[in-house]
Amino acid sequence: MSDDLEALLQEAQAGFATVAVAPELRHQAWVRLRQWLTDPLFAAYRPQLVWLMQQRRWDGLVDRFYQILPFGTGGRRGQVGIGPNRMNIWTLTASVQGHCHYLKQRFPEARRLRVVVAYDVRRFEDVGRQYNPQLPNPVLHLSSRDLAHAAIEVYAANGIEAWTLAPECPRYLATPELSFLIRHLHAQGGLNISASHNPPDDNGGKFYDELGGQPVPPEDQIMADLVEQVDQIRRLPFADAVRQGLVQFLDEETHRAYIEVNSRQSLLGPARPLESLIVYTPLHGVGRFTVLELLERHQYRVVPVESQMEPNGLFPHTQSANPEDPRSMHEALQLAGQYRQVDLILASDPDADRLGAMAPSPSGWHYLTGNQIAALLTHFKLEQLQQRGRLSSSPVVIKTEVTTGLVSRIARHFGCQVVDDLLVGFKYIADVLRHLEERGAYQDIRARPEDFVIGCEESHGILITAEIRDKDAAGAALLLAELALWQKRQGSTVLDYLERIYRRFGYFAHVLRSLAMQGLHGRQHMERMMESLRATPPQDIGGHRVERWEDLRREDSRLGPCRGATDRLARNVLVYTLENQTRIVLRPSGTEPKAKVYVEVATAPCPPACSPQTWQETCRQADRDAEALAQAFVRLALSRTE
Repeated sequence: MSDDLEALLQEAQAGFATVAVAPELRHQAWVRLRQWLTDPLFAAYRPQLVWLMQQRRWDGLVDRFYQILPFGTGGRRGQVGIGPNRMNIWTLTASVQGHCHYLKQRFPEARRLRVVVAYDVRRFEDVGRQYNPQLPNPVLHLSSRDLAHAAIEVYAANGIEAWTLAPECPRYLATPELSFLIRHLHAQGGLNISASHNPPDDNGGKFYDELGGQPVPPEDQIMADLVEQVDQIRRLPFADAVRQGLVQFLDEETHRAYIEVNSRQSLLGPARPLESLIVYTPLHGVGRFTVLELLERHQYRVVPVESQMEPNGLFPHTQSANPEDPRSMHEALQLAGQYRQVDLILASDPDADRLGAMAPSPSGWHYLTGNQIAALLTHFKLEQLQQRGRLSSSPVVIKTEVTTGLVSRIARHFGCQVVDDLLVGFKYIADVLRHLEERGAYQDIRARPEDFVIGCEESHGILITAEIRDKDAAGAALLLAELALWQKRQGSTVLDYLERIYRRFGYFAHVLRSLAMQGLHGRQHMERMMESLRATPPQDIGGHRVERWEDLRREDSRLGPCRGATDRLARNVLVYTLENQTRIVLRPSGTEPKAKVYVEVATAPCPPACSPQTWQETCRQADRDAEALAQAFVRLALSRTE
């Protein structure tokens, strides 16, 4: 090491001492920084690292190096950048090498292991201006396809066959299509390079099991442990892997099979010519290859938002690439205004697993929340299956803990078996389906996958067939389009239908608040907040008595003993039940640097003699109560970060 570099490292050590974090974290950061500056493996990153040190960006350097980007619930996701706590070729390929060890351990008898590798439209362009544009930068312009090919090189070097799209293919694989293809091709696993709707500078690698879902405890912990033990990464150049037959390219047949599976879920059959008009945007993602194709196959007239049709990971023509955010609909809303009668506005997120929607009303357009979409589609599908004599004798509806309780009320009305207390993450819905597939049972439920009706997550995730094991915007879009069409044929609307559901089952008011906590300091604030709320739980929130609270991380909780660090991370959830069955849930996000607060206030069904004015005031009061509770709880939670 040169004297100049050694002097710079000593200056960094002194600079790290000024960062307000635990001394052991500063030391770990400095040790890892030294390794990246001296190990030939990381030589390409050195110019940018030296520049960051010369700029004395000590906080940012500590954040980049104090830890290796955590291998969380099924993979790694975070900012693309330089350092072990960023997404880059090294952090991804180390994960893939661990996945190779896991697959060989899990399937020792397999003659040749097989995986499916997908990627989205992202490309790192340093939107946040973290690095010097005048210096070499190995992560600049790094695309999801680049990361996927690096992953395939690792699989190939370990003798594992990878199926992916040909380099020249203009198409992309949506997350649910990857899930389907793993099962369709009888692969032992899969990898998706995507950060979904995260900011443009993010990326990630998410692993899938042989049934097309993400691994759950204890399997995810076994994989995480193997990833942590990786000390050498093997790679075979992509071209050599192709020549040796270790790379197979997907064709149109496999894509048609995925579209056909969703097409078979239709309840109404194709629309009549010019019967329905839908405005749709993929928000610069891959939904044009799934959502749009499926709707057009069923003869819906779809008007695309042309400015957002190009797959582009910078999302240049969107206010938001997340359909959970009403701003994502802005361009589509402007386009809808140019037509006389539009029945729906639909949007899918960049990897086309989440669906957003707006429905027309006499006063304009109404944004449908994820909870409203879940309730609408659950009721519509059950109603149609029952009317057509196609509802199984043991129907099953599955949802996560934070998804509206209205889904449970609807499902039980139709005689369904209900799983409604799952942790957040669609992999837990997939795990219920795994149990039904392998054992014909989950807890006290007895059923088979063909009894599955719908799976719902409040974050705009819907699944309508057990042949796929992740949320799917395409299937959800078809079902919602059919609901709108059915109501139109009856002289009614989607919002009329929603109102009838509320009156019959009760109105559910929901408020979601996100507490952003960026970087290392944010993580420390979040940990303090959660630990304080555990140590001294509130007795009342916003003047409402807490009747019961649950810490799902406790060994004596209803979830039982924790099955490893990944399980402990996922169970970092606090649930408060207040008077009148009002619920508040707090959980740190598993994919973004934020904590989420979920508030639900429910009413009883509308009494038969209740006037429309009285019912509307009841609903408005529930909305006010939910908002007031959210504000009170956010103030309480933030006060615990100090």
